Amino acid sequence: MNSLYTPQMLALSTELAFYPWSNGFDHQAEKRSSVCGSTIAIGLDTDSDGRITRLGLKVSACAVGQSSAAILAKGAKGSNTTTVQETAAAIASWLAGEGDLPEWPQLEVIVGARPHPGRHGALLLPWEAAIKALSAPQ
Repeated sequence: MNSLYTPQMLALSTELAFYPWSNGFDHQAEKRSSVCGSTIAIGLDTDSDGRITRLGLKVSACAVGQSSAAILAKGAKGSNTTTVQETAAAIASWLAGEGDLPEWPQLEVIVGARPHPGRHGALLLPWEAAIKALSAPQ
């Protein structure tokens, strides 16, 4: 049986310090979970091809949300809106038992959250915030 809060998951939470928030990002958005009250603000810079070049986060969430935000941040550089959207959709399908865990660096760290539906929203929150930020006009 998988444990929800593994040492690897908790360690990822501390890595959010590597993605400081600033108000100067090209794209910004905030999402709040209506289930648990977690909030995530995300800022993204993109190049002329729409690929992420820099990311900053302001996270007020449980360890699952924090770890998911760190996983998103660590693998986001070079990704575009489509990649983030497809990965988020694949994660949602996987959480619902309808697909495999998608390819994304260190995503396997959160597998312990799958049997805990109450944590699914926290896990998806950073991805939803990134999609919202990338979809907003500059």
